[in-house]
Amino acid sequence: MALIFSSDEDDTVAWRELMPDILPDLDFRIYPDDEGDPNVIDYALVNPAACGILRRYPNLKAVFSLFAGVEHIVAQREILPDGVPIVRLVSPDLTDGMAEYVALHALRYYRSHDAYTQQSTDGVWRSRPLNEAYRKVGIMGLGVLGQAAARMLRNLGFDVAGWSRSKKVIEGVECYAGSDQLTPFLARSHMLVSLLPLTAETENLIDGTLLARLPQGAYFINAARGAQVVEADLIAALDNGDLAGATLDVFREEPLPSDHVFWRHPKITVTPHVASVSRPCHVSAKWYTDNIKTIEAGAGPIGGVVNLDAGY
Repeated sequence: MALIFSSDEDDTVAWRELMPDILPDLDFRIYPDDEGDPNVIDYALVNPAACGILRRYPNLKAVFSLFAGVEHIVAQREILPDGVPIVRLVSPDLTDGMAEYVALHALRYYRSHDAYTQQSTDGVWRSRPLNEAYRKVGIMGLGVLGQAAARMLRNLGFDVAGWSRSKKVIEGVECYAGSDQLTPFLARSHMLVSLLPLTAETENLIDGTLLARLPQGAYFINAARGAQVVEADLIAALDNGDLAGATLDVFREEPLPSDHVFWRHPKITVTPHVASVSRPCHVSAKWYTDNIKTIEAGAGPIGGVVNLDAGY
């Protein structure tokens, strides 16, 4: 079986070493240098920017994305091969990374880390009482990443709730669903985390109206997509005290321009889209090869198949 790899941003050499090592029968080819006969290509592993090459291969069984996010793929659906499953990356490496990022910043806010850092700079010895309200975390988006973050926070002693379009059941997590339950979910979330996919319904969802439904002085952590946030409304909520702070890992324009107000705002922490990074590693390579084995064996459905109509 042959796989074509295409990406200008990823470590081609590392992926080429990893995947055939796990699956020795895999003929790993790199576009365009050693593509060979397009008719014998069974699988594609691509950066979404490379979707334009996929119709070259008439016998594809699946297309694997190097990314967990799918909005760039969905936007190109008209050039995707008909009837071929498009599969996003659902690797434990990505899942653990996102859960760690969310837990890190939730703990940072709960334990007043920023204030203690400033006190260290100023030479101030002062203890700060824990505010138990900040143990109440709400996660918007209960897919694989959201559920992993919820479980990690729960295991750290946080009181976790989640909100999603359809009802989920997660042990130890209070789950809300649909537009009717959004307001009560927000009202109990003293920290709000967005891990929603970017769709037509979630674009600009986090605006002034939504932020005003949070408890006064709440924190906001966005590790989903920047286009979900109305930036002017977020700044206003921080400036008027509705929000105590925000940690932002994703932005409408990336890299974030050096003159953007987010860099200079005293209540905003910026990280450069590093919450969970796709990288060549054994666990992700095994995830791809396990799915290939499942397809080859005709052994049942595979994970991570994108619903192009739903947008995720």
